[in-house]
Amino acid sequence: MSSMSLHWINDLPGALKQIHQVLKPDGVFIGAMVGGETLYELRCSLQLAETEREGGFSPHVSPYTAVTDLGNLLGQAGFTLLTVDIDDIQVHYPGIIEVMTDLQGMGESNCAWNRRSLLHRDTILAAAAVYKEMYGSEDGSIPATFEILYMIGWKPHESQAKPAKRGSATASFGDLSKISTPTNTNKT
Repeated sequence: MSSMSLHWINDLPGALKQIHQVLKPDGVFIGAMVGGETLYELRCSLQLAETEREGGFSPHVSPYTAVTDLGNLLGQAGFTLLTVDIDDIQVHYPGIIEVMTDLQGMGESNCAWNRRSLLHRDTILAAAAVYKEMYGSEDGSIPATFEILYMIGWKPHESQAKPAKRGSATASFGDLSKISTPTNTNKT
């Protein structure tokens, strides 16, 4: 089980393979991690402001795994019967400084080694204005979106359910349009 720490791993495919390796047959892995669309408001605001003020930008928000990649990573690690789900959580803040202070307090500062270590004051002020203009609400607050990815994967075992053989269906999807009324199978 892993709760909200997988986004800090540099080699996520390797970590998932190791998790798969230590599980017993028919064992389950359940995890949650921050997803790719997390803090997109902050990311966009900083990129626009830094490009305008400094002529280019550096990543100031950590990179996160996209939901479209997570199922593939679990499958490549050997997991079966995969389930991936998303939950978007919006937290409202008075301004960009409060967002960044909260992130720092959570230990969620950017870990990218190739980022600029300094944001100039005028860039932060410009980013605050961009953030409020693009995403601000009528009450003056700004949202910070956190995308949480939930995952479940099973280590294969012969006792697990197997898909039916191709072509073994007894009904066709094409026949569904011919059904006019549902049938009642419960006879009393």
